[in-house]
Amino acid sequence: MFRTFRGGHSGGWRVTSMSSVTGEPLPFVPALSVTDSDAVSLPLVPSRNAWRLVGVASYPRYTTRTEKEQLTAAQAELGRPEATSAALIPIRKSEAWWELAPEERRKIFEDRSHHIASSLRFLPAIARQLYHSRDFGEPFDFLTWFEFTPADASMFEELVAMLRQTEEWTYVEREVDVRLVREVLSA
Repeated sequence: MFRTFRGGHSGGWRVTSMSSVTGEPLPFVPALSVTDSDAVSLPLVPSRNAWRLVGVASYPRYTTRTEKEQLTAAQAELGRPEATSAALIPIRKSEAWWELAPEERRKIFEDRSHHIASSLRFLPAIARQLYHSRDFGEPFDFLTWFEFTPADASMFEELVAMLRQTEEWTYVEREVDVRLVREVLSA
């Protein structure tokens, strides 16, 4: 199942800010739509005022069985009604990262950066899903999606700041931070 994030002029999420953390930015858009489908659809007419990012949720990489069980036990589901704040953070890592063997990436990811162990304390307040897009020729390797309540926004800021201080992050060559709020339609 493909997840498509379309930045444009309409969608279920209103963009509150967009910033390039490192590398080239994405064009600013006022809204984001998020859809799931069995196939990737191309826009009928390409637009300079919009963008499309596609990824797929895959099996957890660099994760032990115990870590996977801990994450599953603590993780909240996406789509909670109270989680009206979100962040889409697309990331591309350097070729130096991809030239490492998987066990070398695991050592950096968890043994030295403690990505999973340090992130567990932010669950279940922050729901998250990683979408892989490197193998589709997309401009980013990963699309990270987070949902949280407005009351947990400072906790989310702490999580992101912590992850950006790790050795793992030194391999990031492009990262864009898109902050969003769910559009609520009034009756």
